[in-house]
Amino acid sequence: MLPFVTAGLPGSGGRLKASPEDFAVEELPAYEPQGHGPHLWLRVEKRGRTTRDVVRELARALSVAEREAGFAGMKDKAAVTTQWLSFPVARDPDPAGLAGEGWRVLAASRHQNKLRLGHARGNRFAVAVRGGDPARAAACAAALAERGLANFFGAQRFGADGRNAAVGRALLQGRTGDPEARRAVRDRFLRRLCISAWQSELFNRWLAERLADGLLDRALAGDVMKKLDTGGLFLCEDPEADGPRVARFEISPAGPLFGHKLRESAGPAREREDRLLAASGVTADDLKARGGGEAEGTRRPARLPVAVELAPLEDGYRARFELPAGSYATVVLGELMKSGTDAELPEGAE
Repeated sequence: MLPFVTAGLPGSGGRLKASPEDFAVEELPAYEPQGHGPHLWLRVEKRGRTTRDVVRELARALSVAEREAGFAGMKDKAAVTTQWLSFPVARDPDPAGLAGEGWRVLAASRHQNKLRLGHARGNRFAVAVRGGDPARAAACAAALAERGLANFFGAQRFGADGRNAAVGRALLQGRTGDPEARRAVRDRFLRRLCISAWQSELFNRWLAERLADGLLDRALAGDVMKKLDTGGLFLCEDPEADGPRVARFEISPAGPLFGHKLRESAGPAREREDRLLAASGVTADDLKARGGGEAEGTRRPARLPVAVELAPLEDGYRARFELPAGSYATVVLGELMKSGTDAELPEGAE
């Protein structure tokens, strides 16, 4: 269980996912299509289908190899989701004629480039909480607006049984006797997944410590700070000067996703990170020797602004909010509900 920013407030309770319509996700593109170019971009709504299902059927309909299709991210099957897909086709088809079981095309445009993984600004969520108490949810939402969201990774990051982080640690330590580790050595995608889970687990531990120590919305000497509008990084040399900027959600302490090219912190902030890495059993030398392209390292903001809009339902409420790419709806819903959201929401809830 992750700690809550709103731990002093009771949750709404309730349950999730009574139907696909209870969980709606609209992908927010990093940029809009230009309206011209060799790549056809289609905005697709789907229900009860995976992204790969729809890509496969559209590629067949457009006479394009599936591998040539582009998308920014995968979206869950058991939900209603909207996202852009791209295909290198010369002629514009009739969007009305492009539809299949559980999906339809909402818009068509063109762009110079293929849509690539990660080319999304974020996601807009609309989630129904059946049986939840709207008044309690409203109190938690107001507290989140004031205090900010702790930008934890959700349980979906760690695999169905939570074992991925342990496998990632074994790979970095050079321990490949375990069957899962041996399989990850052969499978580049699985290796990347497991090492990413290990990085995420340590980030969550770092963030939980910051929260417990009252440092979620504070600047610590030597912190690597991230500008929330541009993503730029800089070192905190004067906590008194940077503190008000943190409070205004201009910047945030940026926690480590450990790797051999990680932007280094300093002073007290560096001491906290060094202690965390040492406790994991992975060394800086391990990261250099075995991290490769999967563990170069980066920084993730600890705290994000989040505005949750609530609308009453006959048997609960609907929560609407936006998150940047890579942040988890389960974390927001956990703050509102104080219940087992990670077990109930799908892997695409980020």
